[in-house]
Amino acid sequence: LPMAFRDVNARRHIGLQQLSSLAGAGRTLLGPMKSCKFIVDESTNQSTLICSAVRLIESLDLTSAAGQLLNETIQAQNKEFKTGMSTLLFLVGAWSNAVLECLQQNVPISAIVSVMSEGLNSCCEKVQCLQISIHDVNKELCSSSVRPHAFKIKTCQIGCDSLLNPQIFLDFQKEISAPEEVVPINSCSDQDDDFKFNKHLVSPLVGFGSIAPLVKPTGDKSTSVIAGSGVIASSCNKKKLTHSRYFSTLGKSHFSSQQRGFQGYLSGQSAEPCECYSLGHLAMALSHGNQTSMKLLQGIVAYQQERAEWSGSSQFNIAEVVTCCLLGLPESYSCVSPGFVTLVSPEQATVIKYLEDKPLRILLMDGDLTEQYRHLGFSRACNVRTILEHPGLQEDRAGDLWLRNMLDILTSFEVNLVLVKGNVCENLLEGCIANSILVIGSVAWDVLCAFREVTGAQPVTYLTQLKASCLGSGAQVELWKASDGRAMDLGELVPVRVKVQGISLLTAVLTSTVASKMQLIEDQFWTFVYRLHHALNDGKVFLGGGAVELLCLSHIQMLGDQPLQPANENAVKDFHNPWLAASVSEYKSVVLQALARGWKQYLSAVMRNTAKAASELEACTSIEHHLQKAADCGSPSAYILKEFRRGDLFRGDSSPFADHTEGLKVYDNVTAKTEAWRRALDLVLLVLQTDAEIITGPKRNQLLNSHGSSEFMFL
Repeated sequence: LPMAFRDVNARRHIGLQQLSSLAGAGRTLLGPMKSCKFIVDESTNQSTLICSAVRLIESLDLTSAAGQLLNETIQAQNKEFKTGMSTLLFLVGAWSNAVLECLQQNVPISAIVSVMSEGLNSCCEKVQCLQISIHDVNKELCSSSVRPHAFKIKTCQIGCDSLLNPQIFLDFQKEISAPEEVVPINSCSDQDDDFKFNKHLVSPLVGFGSIAPLVKPTGDKSTSVIAGSGVIASSCNKKKLTHSRYFSTLGKSHFSSQQRGFQGYLSGQSAEPCECYSLGHLAMALSHGNQTSMKLLQGIVAYQQERAEWSGSSQFNIAEVVTCCLLGLPESYSCVSPGFVTLVSPEQATVIKYLEDKPLRILLMDGDLTEQYRHLGFSRACNVRTILEHPGLQEDRAGDLWLRNMLDILTSFEVNLVLVKGNVCENLLEGCIANSILVIGSVAWDVLCAFREVTGAQPVTYLTQLKASCLGSGAQVELWKASDGRAMDLGELVPVRVKVQGISLLTAVLTSTVASKMQLIEDQFWTFVYRLHHALNDGKVFLGGGAVELLCLSHIQMLGDQPLQPANENAVKDFHNPWLAASVSEYKSVVLQALARGWKQYLSAVMRNTAKAASELEACTSIEHHLQKAADCGSPSAYILKEFRRGDLFRGDSSPFADHTEGLKVYDNVTAKTEAWRRALDLVLLVLQTDAEIITGPKRNQLLNSHGSSEFMFL
C-alpha cells in the first residue's frame, strides 16, 4: 500500500511545483545588488516597479492555495522583522526543488520531513558560534577603523534642543556622483532662538569613500569642514564604498561629540583608532552597502545617541522615526529633519505662511474628525433609526449644524494646529482654512505621542471633549525647505514641517524624481532601520557575507556522512509504521544532500548577483574550494571566522574589488535570519504533507477500498 500510495502521488505535488515557480521569479532579488522587475497587469497594461520579495508577492495574482500560503508566510516575516523576505522566498524555491528531487528518488515523505527538520535545527545550533555581541562588533569596527584624516572636534556651546536645526543635521545637496567642489551654505536659520550656528556641514553623499568635498562659508578660506556621514565624521581609505554587501571596502568612520555640539575640521594625517564605539559603525555594517539609506540611518543614530547622553533615553528608538516621501526632487535632496514633515494641499500652504514663526496652540485627536466617527467599542442603540433630528430644517442643515459647532469650539479655544490620527471631514477642513486653522490628518500615533510629550497636549477622541488643559503650546509650522534653502512646491502637494523645541521625533525625507522608485526607496530605508533595531534587541549579530550559510552547507555535508544519532533513533520510534522509521536512517544521506543543495544554490545566487562569479559553475567552484579548505582546517567555523576577519571570504580574481586589502565587514540579524530559514522550510514541508494527504488520481477508489484504507484520515 505505501508503494502504491507513493506511485499515485509521485506525479503530482502541484503545490511544491507552484512554490518553486513563484520563488524563481525572485532569484534576482537576493543580495544587495538587486535587479528591479516590472510587474505588468495584462488587463490594464499598467506596470509596477518592484525590487523586494514583499512587493513581488503583493503584485502577483495568487489564486492557488500554495501561493496564498507563500504570501502569508512572507507577510508574517515582513510584519515581524521587515528583513529576510528575499532569503525566505529563495529558500522556499530551493528547498521545494530539493523535496521534489527526493520524491523522484522514492524517498518517503515522513523521512523527508524528519531529516530536513532535524538538519535545519542542527544548523541553527551550529551557527551560534558565528554570533558576535553588539559590544564586540562596535569595539572591533571602531578599533579597526584607522583614519587617514583625523578630525579635531571643537566644542560649540549650544543647547541640546539646538540639534533641531536642520542645517547642522543632514543636508543632502549633491548627487552621489557629483564632483567635489566648494559649496557655499547659508547660515543657520532662526528656527531656534537659543542657537545661531554659522558653521556648515557638507552633504554626506558627496564623494563618500574618498575625501569629502570641502565646504566653507562664502568668502572664508581659513578653515574647512569635512564630513563623511552627516554628524558622524568619516572618511574612507583608498576605495569608495561600492553598492555591495559582500565584496567592498570598509569605510573608515569616526564619530565624536563633546558638550552637545558638533563641528569638525581637517587637522592633517593621523593614524589614531576611533574610540567612540558608537552605533554609526554598526549601522554601516548592517546597511549592506546602500549609501543613501546608510547616511540617513547614521544621522538618526547620531542624533538619538546625542540625546541619550543627556536625557537618559534609549540610544536608538524606532518609534521616533517617520518617513515622508517627496516625489519630484532628486534623490540627493533626501535628508533627516527634526520634527514632523508631511504633505498638505496648496490651500493649506497659505495658512502655514500666515502661521509661520508664531507659537501655536496645538490639539491632538485620537480618531477621525468627522460627524459619523464613533470610537472603538461604541454601542449604538438597537432597533433605533434616526429619520430626521430637526424636522423644521432641510436635510443638509444637520451637517451644517455640526460643522458650525466644531468650528465654534476650535475658534473659542484659539486652536491653531490640529493633528488628527484618522480622516478629516472635507467641509470642516475648508472651514478651518477660512479661519486660519491648520488641520493635518492621517498622523501616526507615534507622532501624536511625540508632540504630547513636548507640548503638554492631551489627545481627545471628540472635539466636544476639548478643554483648555488638553491643549498644548510651543509648536511651530513652516514650509519645508530643501538643502539649498528653497521652499518646495510639488504641484498638488506642499511639504511642511511641524516642529517643537526639544522634540525627539525625526522625519527621514525621501526624495526621487521617478514615481515608481518611491516605494522602493522607502522600503529599503525601513529595512535598514529595522536591521539596526533588531540587532540591538538581539544584542548580537551574525557574520555576514555568506559566512553563516557556508557553515550550514559544510555542517550538513558532514552530517550526511555520519550515522544516525541515538537521539534521532529514539525519535523515529514515534512512527506508527516500523518501515517508515527504518526509512529515515536509510534515506538520511539523500535528504541531507538535497538540503545542502539549497544552501549551495543560495550562495551561488548571491555570488552571481554581486558580480562575484560570472556563472553558476564558477560560483560552485569557489564554494567547493572553501568547503575543501574548511574541511582540511579541521574546524570549519574557525576557518570561516578567520577568512571573514581577513576579508577574503568569497574573494577571487573575478571580483572587481579583488585588489582591496581590506573587505567591508558586514553583519546580519540573528533572529530574523534564522526565522526566515525556519519559515521557509516549514512552508515547504506543510505543502508537501498537505499534498500527500489529498488523495487524487485514477487509483483513488482502489486505495479507498483497500484493506489499508483505515490508515487514512478523512476531513
